Order: sequence, then structure tokens, then C-alpha cells
Amino acid sequence: MIRNHSIKPEDALAAYMAQKGLKLTRQRRLIVKEFFQLDEHLNAEDLYQRVRKLDHSIGQATVYRTLNLLREAGLVRELHFSNDVTIFEPLTDVAHHDHLICESCGKTVAVLDEIIEQLQTRLAEQHNFKLTSHRLYLYGVCPDCRTQGKAPRDRAVPDIPPAGLARK
Repeated sequence: MIRNHSIKPEDALAAYMAQKGLKLTRQRRLIVKEFFQLDEHLNAEDLYQRVRKLDHSIGQATVYRTLNLLREAGLVRELHFSNDVTIFEPLTDVAHHDHLICESCGKTVAVLDEIIEQLQTRLAEQHNFKLTSHRLYLYGVCPDCRTQGKAPRDRAVPDIPPAGLARK
């Protein structure tokens, strides 16, 4: 896994691929460049649609394989929020953040709020927990979907209480 964030992602991927005896093609470089210059979380299909506009010869399989190589190289993380859609998040210059997820279109927004961070720390301390990490996913409907009158889709993972806790 390559985690030197002082080099460009395409150079880090090229080094990883060289270790594996693979080459970073022009198409893969374009995919990597497009992915990392965007300031948003994307699924493979959205990335494919964007790079396809830049180079019609890029196939969907190339986008999927490139994202998989980026994951293997430690440059992206897969996130699974809802409806079996995998979102890819860059791991370069990663600062902690939480996520707002639209239950209608799947749009994902990275957010950071110091009050929420302080509250999570305080809750852990109140219960004598030493936090090692945490993730917070907030589900709702984005402004675009609300404007269009779109309703939330059913989430793939139901809200199930932890074992031993009954729902009231």
C-alpha cells in the first residue's frame, strides 16, 4: 500500500502498478486525474460518464479496474451507504470528516462540524470509552431532490438495533 501523500496520485498509482508489473496507460492516467481533481465523492458510473466525455475510447471496465487499483494502492476508500451503490473517496490529504447522504439520488457531501466532534468525544468519555475512530453518516434528501419532489428510496440496510436491545 502506498501512503506517501506528497506525490501526485497518478505517480503513486504508477509506482504501485510498477511493483505489480503493470503499466499506467494514458486512459488510466486520465481517469485518475479526473477523479482526484473533482472535489466530491463519486460512484464508478458517475466517473465513467465524466471521463467518457473526455475520451470516448474509455470503457466502463477500465474505470472499474482503475478504481480497484486505486483502492488496492491505498489511494481511495470504498464507502457503502445505501442501495448497493459503492462510492469512492480519495485518501490523499484526508482530514477527518462525516457524511451527508441523499437517500434519493445518493449524493454524498463531506462535512465537518466541531460541535458534533466535541459531542462525540464527550459521549465516549461519559461512558468510559476511549475512542479509536468513528464514522458518522447522516441520511436525508438533498436540496435538488427536494426541489424535484423526489422521495427517499428504501435503504439497503434497515435500522436494526444492536443485539440484546429491543425496539420500543
